This record gives sequence, C-alpha cells and structure tokens, in this order.
Amino acid sequence: MNARLRRYWFKFKTKSGSPLGYGVSAWTEADARAILQQEVFRDLPLPDAELTADVDVRTLDQGHVIPNMESPMWRGIWFPKGYVKWS
Repeated sequence: MNARLRRYWFKFKTKSGSPLGYGVSAWTEADARAILQQEVFRDLPLPDAELTADVDVRTLDQGHVIPNMESPMWRGIWFPKGYVKWS
C-alpha cells in the first residue's frame, strides 16, 4: 500500500484557538485529530469542527492563511505557523 499524506482543514464551531481554523497534514482523519489534540488542545477535549479533507490550499484565505502557513507537504500542523518541530 502506498500511503500518502492528506491535507485537512479544521474550522471549529466554537471559539477555540485559531479563529480562521487549522491546517493539518496527516495520514488519516484520526491521525489529524490526534495531532491537533496533542499539539494544540492537550488536556482539553477536541471541540466539534467542520472538516474539509484534501483541502486545496489555493481556496483558503489569500490575505491571512496563505502568507502565514508552513508547507503542507510534511506531517503536522501547517496553519497557523508555530507548530513545526525542526529536528
């Protein structure tokens, strides 16, 4: 099986974290949720979200999201910036 990363866009229904949403590249939806849980929400439950799988980043806010995102080519949170762990 040839696994590939998918781009997920989470827009939370409540005021939780980033008001624009979160961009996450992950193997599966469950993997994306686990990344958000671990990196953003930690001990809090993951809020309900509208989820777009395989989001085309060109459709995201050109004035705010695009200039403030990391590359979605690697597993992890690419929007907003600040969650990339360089080793």
